[in-house]
Amino acid sequence: MAKAEQQKVQTESANIDLSAALLETIVCPRDKQPLRLEAGKLHCSGDHSYAVVDGIPILLVKEERQTHTEGLRSLQVAETGDTSQMGDLDVVAGQIDPFVQDWIAATNGNMYRHLIGRLMEYPIPGLRLPPGNGASFLEIGCSWGRWCMAAARAGYRPVGIDPSLKGVRAAQRVARQLGISAVYVVADGRYLPFRDGSFHQVFSYSVLQHLSPADVRDTLLEINRVLSTDGTTTVQMANAFGVRCLYHQVRRGFREAREFEVRYWTPQQLRTTFEAAIGPSHLLADGFFSLNAQLSDARFLPLPYRAIVYASEMMRFLSIWLPPLSYLADSLYISASRGIEPKGVRT
Repeated sequence: MAKAEQQKVQTESANIDLSAALLETIVCPRDKQPLRLEAGKLHCSGDHSYAVVDGIPILLVKEERQTHTEGLRSLQVAETGDTSQMGDLDVVAGQIDPFVQDWIAATNGNMYRHLIGRLMEYPIPGLRLPPGNGASFLEIGCSWGRWCMAAARAGYRPVGIDPSLKGVRAAQRVARQLGISAVYVVADGRYLPFRDGSFHQVFSYSVLQHLSPADVRDTLLEINRVLSTDGTTTVQMANAFGVRCLYHQVRRGFREAREFEVRYWTPQQLRTTFEAAIGPSHLLADGFFSLNAQLSDARFLPLPYRAIVYASEMMRFLSIWLPPLSYLADSLYISASRGIEPKGVRT
């Protein structure tokens, strides 16, 4: 076989290398029918087909409005197969992935802006969930995979989805670097490409707060569908009553959010929405004075930001003993247990 042809065969083989476990779990995001792999693409009985790029299924619904511009770019790559603008697949041992270097502030918040291009290690947060003990875990909006890696270290079996093929490819590279087992798919939370009852825990951080209320409700109904009967979802959202959140609402004149801007929800709106779509819900403070900074990342931050993180952690600890204090947190976790019949209706 000629060298050029051999390289082509190797490339095509790598392009469609999907594990049997993943093929058993994923379904068509449109009609939820099983997918089969044929001629390098995934097909369902409803005559829908999806590209597989670098072993990553691109399971986006192309006729629907995308919630992020990266979804459009992923669909373009799915159509053309051209990944030349997406960076290298391999990262030198000990090197921080270039995607993470460039996107650290976008994924972790403005407190991390000084770290753009300067990261020396990956900031993997602590996961405030019980030990996984092998439970299945889905992260919606994983980007380069920091929470999936936190979940793997906590004993979960993580799967991450994101509309960004760039982000998902980076997540694969970082997981490989760190020796972490995780599965990643390009997908949309409103159209989850997984079988009913596939996950014990569904998690999302700093993602649903960027979506419209209608898109959040659609995502929650999909979460309800893929949760196991004893499953739980935990989602971080921005609190309209938080001090920092109030400041930003005043700055933009309390107008409606546009595109991917943060939406601010009241605690009552969160509870009502999550209980209607999923089931019994409760709120916990995630952080004060910021939406993203993690105590585990304090050492990465300059002294003024570190002081904010420590003050936030002190307030969070106090809120455990004084629950009403949670209503002033800027960043809230809302957890919901799966209900038998969701009252929400997909819009």
